[in-house]
Amino acid sequence: MNHLYLGDCLNVLRDNVKDESIDLIYIDPPFNSKRNYNVFFDDKEIQTQRVAFEDTWSLKNIGDSLLELHTVPNEKLYNLLRVYQEAAPHVFPYLVMMSLRILELHRVLKSTGSFYLHCDPTASHYLKTVLDLIFGVKNFRNEIIWHYSGWNAKLKSSFSSRHDIILFYTKQTKPNFNSFAIGWESEEEYIKLRRQKVRQDENGKKYVLSDAGGGKRVKRFLDEAMSYGKPVDDVWNLDKINNSSKEALGYPTQKPKSLLERVIQANSNEGDIILDAFCGCGTTVDAAESLKRQWIGIDISSIAINVIKHRLKDSYKKELTPFEIRGVPSDEASAIQLWEHNPFAFEDWWLTEFDVFATTFGKKGADKGIDGIGMYAIPKADDPIKAAFQVKGGKVQSKDIDALLGAMTKQKCELGVLLTRNTPTKPMLETVVQVGYFEIAGFTYPKLQMMTLAEFFKGKQLMLPKDNITFKRAKTLGKRTDQKGLF
Repeated sequence: MNHLYLGDCLNVLRDNVKDESIDLIYIDPPFNSKRNYNVFFDDKEIQTQRVAFEDTWSLKNIGDSLLELHTVPNEKLYNLLRVYQEAAPHVFPYLVMMSLRILELHRVLKSTGSFYLHCDPTASHYLKTVLDLIFGVKNFRNEIIWHYSGWNAKLKSSFSSRHDIILFYTKQTKPNFNSFAIGWESEEEYIKLRRQKVRQDENGKKYVLSDAGGGKRVKRFLDEAMSYGKPVDDVWNLDKINNSSKEALGYPTQKPKSLLERVIQANSNEGDIILDAFCGCGTTVDAAESLKRQWIGIDISSIAINVIKHRLKDSYKKELTPFEIRGVPSDEASAIQLWEHNPFAFEDWWLTEFDVFATTFGKKGADKGIDGIGMYAIPKADDPIKAAFQVKGGKVQSKDIDALLGAMTKQKCELGVLLTRNTPTKPMLETVVQVGYFEIAGFTYPKLQMMTLAEFFKGKQLMLPKDNITFKRAKTLGKRTDQKGLF
């Protein structure tokens, strides 16, 4: 059974993943670049967005983590971090938090397993010193350069940044590794890189003379010589995802599937278990599913988990291997527990249950009447309609409906939904009825609806259009039928 986990990977790994049970780990963690990444609606006219995760690590939440590292039997790692505390305080909190998680990832990796850490030059040199002390210098395999194209701009004070770094380690000196080659793009590329003179025989067929050893040369037809392909080196020229890419889901840090397919094919076989502890929009688990591997994906954002759920279902339809989502509330009691622990996580979770992206009209905590917006296509209607969602975890009052109605008008939303943890008052229910209905292209929907947490878990359904187009949808692809087809 494949699994998606919602939660901090540190806790998920400790509670759910056994020692030496994973064949391949790939992670693409936040880079400590002090940026907030946002997930956008598919509709370009809507400027609503929500922070999917915050790429920030601060001193205020690492005290306990540093104390815990002091108990780990790796004194050199602890001493290294103490050095960074003085010499590189800007990256110290990030390295402490990452060290604890990498230690857990090392624990769950099989002795024959491989580990890839994807980062950018902002933190790569710091992270490599941490990895050297956890995996061992002798188990470092490659610093892979992922080179991609970008906009050409006039150089001012430095060269253009056009690459990410992927640090490749293994747990021991003899890991699982599948050697492979990629196809030559053309005869011209082969001739240029191999520096071989092309000749023609009496039948006009092209051939080259290759070194056979011992000073001897052997005749090889050009098509045969090219069929072996070129071995993959540590510079990978693969296109980056942009807004016009067919793969693009609107997730800001999305990586191309071809990148993950290359990693997975090199270091695993069909049926092996792949783990991504910062799985974002799910490219790793998508590639693993495509290549018939088992997989585990972990992310701290309910928005990310929902993106992955839709991505897999849209891509594979009936071919999708069953998977389980853990860490999300399964009943009213667990949902209330989530609200008590983290009201904003509760809000995001409930909104994603309706395939609605959360919004940021104002700062968190500054209630502006709308917490999320859904987009819906209507048959025979020229334009989609919008539904505004408001989540109330605490006490609910009539003023909450007034705020929602006002926000609906301001944001031009035709429908409104109020989700409440507690039972609404009788006057609120009466107001919902009085607001009336919205009609479009022969369809009728209540302008305002309410649902309690108890009703949600009892299976109550909202009266909304069936065609929810809030998310960008993945193309239906199906699974690969061959191991070597990519290369």
